[in-house]
Amino acid sequence: MSQPTPLMPHATASWLVDNTALSFEQIAEFCGLHILEVQAMADDLASSKYTGRDPVRSGELTMAEIEKGQADAGYSLVMQKAPVTVNRTKGPRYTPVSKRQDKPDGIAWILRAHPEISDAQIGKLIGTTRNTISAIRDRSHWNIANIQPKDPVTLGLCSQRELDAIVAKAAKKAGLTDEAGDDARLVDDRASLIEELRAERDASSKAAAEAAQEAEAAAWLEAKRAAEAAEAASES
Repeated sequence: MSQPTPLMPHATASWLVDNTALSFEQIAEFCGLHILEVQAMADDLASSKYTGRDPVRSGELTMAEIEKGQADAGYSLVMQKAPVTVNRTKGPRYTPVSKRQDKPDGIAWILRAHPEISDAQIGKLIGTTRNTISAIRDRSHWNIANIQPKDPVTLGLCSQRELDAIVAKAAKKAGLTDEAGDDARLVDDRASLIEELRAERDASSKAAAEAAQEAEAAAWLEAKRAAEAAEAASES
């Protein structure tokens, strides 16, 4: 299994290029970069200039390990301590850069379709600020002329489940739903449906029984007529 790469691979590679005699292959392998990227850093051709990050100070490499690499160009550097993974803490929802331009459209749609949703809820759902929401609400947003209300679910800014949960919570808080009344109506509707189905079942059973009786009577009458006909034929 390959070893992890430095926390800031490009910055680390830049430092190693400037401060060690390691080969480009060794630096590229350790940092998980292509050798041409390292070559570009060394030739100052990289499009972005990186501030070097000392892997010795961060604990990812030791000077002894660097000296081994400098003494043997075929040696693969071994990371001393893997970078600590930083878990994301609570905060505004992250939205990909490609989707950020759609946020105002999603906010405008929510403000129009669900005015009961609070600014805090919109900010959490879409990942935006209250200032932006207020600007769109009072039409003072710098790009208001181009904002078109669009469903944030369709825009990919949130899931339908997340939107439904926020709408339900806001509606409940605003008193727009009567859960007790809804429950009572559901109970009444269920009872009515059960009674209706029971009546239909009883009617079907009764109709089937009557049809069976009529069939039995018709069969008996037919048999009787056949017997009488046979008797008359024998007498003659």
